[in-house]
Amino acid sequence: QVALLDIDICGPSIPKMMGLEGEQVHQSGSGWSPVYVEENLGVMSVGFLLSSPDDAVIWRGPKKNGLIKQFLRDVDWGEIDYLVVDTPPGTSDEHLSVVQYLSAAHIDGAVIITTPQEVSLQDVRKEINFCHKVKLPIIGVVENMSGFICPKCKNESQIFPPTTGGAEKMCENLNVSLLGKVPLDPQIGKSCDKGQSFLSEAPESPATSSYRNIIQRIQEYCDQRHFQEEKII
Repeated sequence: QVALLDIDICGPSIPKMMGLEGEQVHQSGSGWSPVYVEENLGVMSVGFLLSSPDDAVIWRGPKKNGLIKQFLRDVDWGEIDYLVVDTPPGTSDEHLSVVQYLSAAHIDGAVIITTPQEVSLQDVRKEINFCHKVKLPIIGVVENMSGFICPKCKNESQIFPPTTGGAEKMCENLNVSLLGKVPLDPQIGKSCDKGQSFLSEAPESPATSSYRNIIQRIQEYCDQRHFQEEKII
């Protein structure tokens, strides 16, 4: 049972990617009901509260914080195994809010996404530093758009050359786990635009294999963490 909470207030792309555009949030006696993609996958996003997908959300920090608090407090997820929180890039209001509001819930950790080039890694080092400062464990780093495998000739090209060693070198230097590398695949973009599951649409893609390995590593990390917590209790 998985809950997906989109706290990218100004750029909520989750409804589009999950094929849920135009859906509305319903209120019941137990709070807001999430919108379900499948029986075991519920989603909540500010995108469901906008009258049009093109509406701009022009809010200062306090209003963003208030909505995030409401999402965490008032959404009736039911019994869930995982709460996945999708944040915007950066180390801003949204990140501080979610870490602060969930501090008592013992967050398993953050999965940090980068692309191979130094311009992206510069920002990601700041994200890692942010996690250390707010005592948020880091599950690991994923290198996205990591090379492009031509579907015809099967040769690999580096679209974003890792001039400083990419995520792998950065993880070594900062003593953080590299969860995996996801190669560029045009079908990922198409699936996101159409709101379809890329894993179902392209089961043989190298990117699908990479995603599955990353998911497995995250699950193993969470299981291990919960096992240790139970031993302490």
